[in-house]
Amino acid sequence: MKYRQLGYSDLTVSELALGSWLTYGGGVERQQAEACVHKAFDVGINFIDTANVYGRGAAESFLGEVLRGRDRSSYVLATKVFFPMSPSDQGLSAAQIHKQIDASLQRLGTDYVDLYQCHRYDPNTPLEETMAALTEVVQQGKARYIGFSEWKPAQIQAALNLPNVEKFVSSQPQYSMLWRQPEAEVFPLCADHGIGQIVWSPLAQGVLTGKYKPGVTPPADSRAANDKMNGFMSELRSDRVLSAVQNLQPIAQGLNLSMAQLALAWILRDRRVTSAIIGASRPEQVADNAAASGVELSSEVLQEIDRVLAPALPQAARQ
Repeated sequence: MKYRQLGYSDLTVSELALGSWLTYGGGVERQQAEACVHKAFDVGINFIDTANVYGRGAAESFLGEVLRGRDRSSYVLATKVFFPMSPSDQGLSAAQIHKQIDASLQRLGTDYVDLYQCHRYDPNTPLEETMAALTEVVQQGKARYIGFSEWKPAQIQAALNLPNVEKFVSSQPQYSMLWRQPEAEVFPLCADHGIGQIVWSPLAQGVLTGKYKPGVTPPADSRAANDKMNGFMSELRSDRVLSAVQNLQPIAQGLNLSMAQLALAWILRDRRVTSAIIGASRPEQVADNAAASGVELSSEVLQEIDRVLAPALPQAARQ
């Protein structure tokens, strides 16, 4: 496993992070979930990403239990705040940030998180209030650093312009071979300000593993076949996309890589990406994904990937 520095922070994290969206405390059975976490540490993953809203606290509670007894300094722990935890608990107001960080820490069984992230931008709270509250969370020692997920460039810049507040060290956008939009503005802006990218859905909800084939019913044990986990996959499962992805198979085979390893190596080719978050339901998936760390793809391979996937990419990503 290779490691990279997260933005201008002093956090050194594995090139792959273990995520818990839709899986732990929810769609994956407890024994399998525990096995995935243990396997992550076995293969050198030291970065765990979660959020308070995952399973309405269930993912954090699960991680708090499974990480209990493990040296806290041996891993980097990240969580998030924004989405509704109840009809009255949501957003990035100062009151919510202070309430939710305390609740997250209690569930996680720790005194601090290494990274506290705004899960989305809150248009209903003044940015100054949000940033001041996040600064207080850091000053209180409850979080070492702060980040954001899926903020627009103007929102990122507005936060950077505020004086006397904690600065972001991380951005968490969706990014994959099939979803390249952050390359246009978010990546360059963040790079200029020492903000690293922790990308989510690098395997496009599993589509880039090649297990979903056009016109074929999804495997019974797959995310697409699980009603608890497949709510975000409809666009990715069009025949146009699935057919293009199947054409990546010969490229992966020629490099002696799995499809997942090819997709993750493609992500990590960009040094602006600090880590890619994987979501695994079986420990074998964790081990397979981890083997992508350190894989170098030639310019010829990258060009062939672009050619093969061109029919599946949005028009903006082809230009």
